[in-house]
Amino acid sequence: MITFEDFLKVELRVGRILEARVFAEANKPAYILQVDFGPEIGVKKSSVQITALYQPEELVGRLVVAVVNFPPKQIGPLMSECLVTGFHNERGEVALCVPDKDVPLGTRLL
Repeated sequence: MITFEDFLKVELRVGRILEARVFAEANKPAYILQVDFGPEIGVKKSSVQITALYQPEELVGRLVVAVVNFPPKQIGPLMSECLVTGFHNERGEVALCVPDKDVPLGTRLL
């Protein structure tokens, strides 16, 4: 079990995908996303393995939920700066975790 204080350490924020492109150098099929979290946090990069359910062009403009306070992680030639969240379906494909209504960029999940 974790405490509420432990949960508050994880900053889950809403961002809008500005750019999505194929991550050709990745070991597993993936995209590189540029996600805008608003003026307080700015734009962050992330590697996401969501190629089974999404095409890059349909991702641009979508809202996503991401952890923005993990340390950067080197993934091949990319320094990933946030962790975009999602759920595995029965086939192991990842569906994005998204708000169902528009909310301001950078809004924190609580």
